Amino acid sequence: MADHERGWSSYRPSKTLWGWSLVGASALTMVLGFTWGGWTTSGRAGVMTDIAVRDARADLVASVCVHNFVTANDAADNLKSLKAKSSWERDDFIKEGGWATIAGIDETVTNATDDCADQLMKLKELPQATDPVVSDS
Repeated sequence: MADHERGWSSYRPSKTLWGWSLVGASALTMVLGFTWGGWTTSGRAGVMTDIAVRDARADLVASVCVHNFVTANDAADNLKSLKAKSSWERDDFIKEGGWATIAGIDETVTNATDDCADQLMKLKELPQATDPVVSDS
């Protein structure tokens, strides 16, 4: 049999070639994993967690703020006043009204008043108050 007929069956790579192949495959796996595979470092995961916690707190406080605003006695007048304000004055109007204040949270929650104002601006009209459901039990 001629050398060209044996092909890959007789090929025996050296230990050096095996070593560099392993290093290259490992590097390629890491590059693909971190770019397209969704892998992340612990530092990046910590940052993502902090952002998610901050956003969740802002959403919670904004929801409470909208509820407090809508259930206030003069909600219709307040909504008209809020809609008359410019976009950079709305969060101050919400803060001054005290609707974003929650007992037990002393510090200001980032983005909560902006989210509250945005949700209120989307309202076409105030929702009707519903009576609580009373069970016969």
